[in-house]
Amino acid sequence: MRLFDNFVYKCIFSDYFFPPPFKMSWQAYVDDQLIATQMVKDAVICGHDGAIWAKSKDFEPTPAELKTLSTNIGSTDVMAANGVTIAGVRYMFLSGTDRIVRAKKGEAGLHVMKTGMAVILCRYEKPTVPEQCATVTEKLGDYLISVNY
Repeated sequence: MRLFDNFVYKCIFSDYFFPPPFKMSWQAYVDDQLIATQMVKDAVICGHDGAIWAKSKDFEPTPAELKTLSTNIGSTDVMAANGVTIAGVRYMFLSGTDRIVRAKKGEAGLHVMKTGMAVILCRYEKPTVPEQCATVTEKLGDYLISVNY
């Protein structure tokens, strides 16, 4: 009977019947939902405090730059006066809302979306056009908002 009880216990409490909780990877969002589309050259997902949750390889924005950006989203007068500096590069502010920022420098640009807890920043380069990057960025942003992020 003891062998049977041990078998039943293992069956009931094994990972087969009760798999471990899914652990979300922010890096997978950057790699699979943004970079893999080929509409985004570089991307970062961070908190409103500028803490980086995930980023693309060789893209080095600082937490201070990201916090400044997050704080100023919605302040079009501040953005217009100062531009947007990311990874040491200053972009010209084009337009924005209380959730979106668009900026450009030469043939490259930024599309940024702020959600309830996160900021998604995507950088594109030619031949990608701004609308293509915007679609990818906002699709992920809308999804994060729908799951309360």
